[in-house]
Amino acid sequence: MFQARRTIHADTWIVGVVTWRYTASVEPPCPALHNADNAARRPVELTIIVKPRLPTTRRGRVLLSITALVVVAAIVAWTLRTPSAPTLATSPVTRGDLEQTVEATGVIDAYKLVSVGAQASGQIKSLKVQLGDTVRQGDLIAEIDATTQRNAVLNAQASLDQVIAQRAVQQASLRQAELEFARQQEMLAAEATSRAEFDTAEAALKTARAQVKAYDAQIQGRQTELGTANANLAYTRITAPMDGTVVAVVAEEGRTVNANQTAPTIVMLARLDLVTVNAEVSEADVVKIKAGMPVYFTTLGDPDRKYHATLRQINPAPSSIASDSSSSSSSSSSSASTAVYYNALFDVENPDGTLRIDMTAQVSVLLKQAKGVLTIPSVALGPKTRDGQYVVRVADADGMPQPRKVRIGINTGSSAELLSGLKEGEKVVVGEGSATPAASGSGNRGGAQMRMGGPGMGPRR
Repeated sequence: MFQARRTIHADTWIVGVVTWRYTASVEPPCPALHNADNAARRPVELTIIVKPRLPTTRRGRVLLSITALVVVAAIVAWTLRTPSAPTLATSPVTRGDLEQTVEATGVIDAYKLVSVGAQASGQIKSLKVQLGDTVRQGDLIAEIDATTQRNAVLNAQASLDQVIAQRAVQQASLRQAELEFARQQEMLAAEATSRAEFDTAEAALKTARAQVKAYDAQIQGRQTELGTANANLAYTRITAPMDGTVVAVVAEEGRTVNANQTAPTIVMLARLDLVTVNAEVSEADVVKIKAGMPVYFTTLGDPDRKYHATLRQINPAPSSIASDSSSSSSSSSSSASTAVYYNALFDVENPDGTLRIDMTAQVSVLLKQAKGVLTIPSVALGPKTRDGQYVVRVADADGMPQPRKVRIGINTGSSAELLSGLKEGEKVVVGEGSATPAASGSGNRGGAQMRMGGPGMGPRR
């Protein structure tokens, strides 16, 4: 079937150099093909045609040339512009003292701590010391009622005296037996006695000698009993076993103590002119230290005063090994989740008594030390090169960062010793700021954002 189409140009608008043309296509009516659907179908097309239109006047051409020159000049200026110096956070190279240490927390203990107990049972009649008293070795500390012990001494002495008297009687019998044996021996030689009487005298002599030896043994036993009784009597007087200070009074006057099973503690003496610090060092740091290293510590009450000493020993096993051995079945499961610490011990003179038992000590074991050296912040260090150097950024005279290789000695984590590569006074970059404008319509504030770190380090989150 043949279908004809006629194009009607309805209108055209020209605005400046842009032409808008409206084009409508209408299908003419045809009796053979016309029906209700074809009558309603009237396609419409809208065509936009952009046509540049140059100015026709001289003034227009001049203005167009000036505009083109301005645009080209702006593009060239943007391309050749000098970038502005970024906002840098710098720190100068300075001189100072550096220390590389292992940090630990310790507890102050007495150099020697003794629990003075009672070896005799009875009532405490008197207590001669008070808390904080200083005593000398041999000073009387307490007395226990000695009635029972004194009676035991008297009984032992009486038993000894009785055995000694019995030995004296037997000694006389021995002398008589010796005389009788000598007489029988002479008579037997003269054939004035019988052989049987001689044998009887000889047996009586041997018996008397044996009985004397038996009494000698009994005397030794009685003497031992007497010595034990005297010792028990002496135990009722409790004396100081060493020079020290009374740090605890456990029992009071009038209390009855029983020493038959365990020795009850009366007081506790401690030597405080010399104290021992037990520092707990983690398993990651214990391999870095050894006996003989210098060490210092401070206390919470006086953090500005340092106490210096020398590391005496490092225990080969953690203090928890005693409890772990008693519960070995559960130690394997708990050791994985429990931190392991080793005790490092050192002694400190304490003449003024400032250091007290169970004080907390902030301990520093000195690994390396450098005085009067060039230092830079550790945050300024960048990646480490293959030759062992570090890359840092140094601000030049224009404020622009320039990379520089440096050699580093001691690095404490906050400051680093500078061996070579920079001079005192030069400024290293420790951070870089960038301006971030505030977004329109938002409640966030725009401002400078600082990125810390050396070259090659991303922003810290």
